[in-house]
Parts: sequence; C-alpha cells; structure tokens
Amino acid sequence: MVNKLRRWLREGLILLVILAGGMLLMDVWRAPQAPPSFDSTPLQTLDGESVTLASLSEKEPLLIYFWATWCGVCRYTTPDIARLQTEGKNVLTIALRSGDEQTLSHWLTRKRLSFPVVNDADGSLSRRWDISVTPTLVIVSKGRVVSTTSGWTSYWGMIMRLWWASVN
Repeated sequence: MVNKLRRWLREGLILLVILAGGMLLMDVWRAPQAPPSFDSTPLQTLDGESVTLASLSEKEPLLIYFWATWCGVCRYTTPDIARLQTEGKNVLTIALRSGDEQTLSHWLTRKRLSFPVVNDADGSLSRRWDISVTPTLVIVSKGRVVSTTSGWTSYWGMIMRLWWASVN
C-alpha cells in the first residue's frame, strides 16, 4: 500500500511539473510584443485622464490588464484586479472590443468596478500589442515589459509577479 501511494505521489509530481512547463511554454509563445515607443504613447482613460506607460511605471511596476466584458475567464480575474487597485497597487486596464465608452461605463457601474480603464473599442491597441487571448496581464517596470501571462491568474500570482518586478 505504501509503495502504491509513493508511486502515485511521484507520478502526480511529474504531472504537475509537465503541466507547469507547458503553461510556461504557452506564456512564452503567446507573450504580447510591446509596440515601438509604447511607453511614451499617450492613452486616454474613461475618466478623461491622459497617461503614458512610462510615467505610470516609473516609480513602481505597472500591471496592465487586457480584458473584455464578453470574456468568460475575465469574470474570475477582474474582481482580483479591482482588489489590487483598491489595495493601492499600480493598475491600468484595457477593455478590448467591449463597446463604446458609454456602454463600457454602464457595464463597470453595474458590476461596481472602479479601476482605470482605457477603451480599446476597435481592438487597434490590442493588435499593436499582439494580444490574442483575454485576459492577458503585462507587467511594465520603468517603461520596460518584464512579465506577461495569458489566461486565468490568481490574486497571489499577480501579487508575486508585481513583487518580482519590483525586486529586479
């Protein structure tokens, strides 16, 4: 019985290592490419504020969250992004093809979400970043992309990525 349990544990560990490696390879393969001069391009938030990624990421790492109102996985990730923002983390979100500004504002109000949002209504900004999957998280520190991941990510996974960017 003990030998059988050890074998199952060993095989489970091997499976976890293979899955983690596969996820890492997928993140590298699907990693968005930062467009030229992305850090100095002004972006307009729904609040009317004009921001640049270089200025937002100058003092502390910036979490850029590419998401959509129609994205099923984003339903699970978006509340964690809102939590990070209310805790004082540096967050900017980009809503991909989620309607005009009025529709998006109404959706955010209905969901009781209040984080900075850039509306990418036609998807042009996401195309320039080569975003093919929502949600996608990009960590920018001092105007330089330091981490990317696509798909669901836990709250603690986001915290660890921001921490890692701040120590490097």
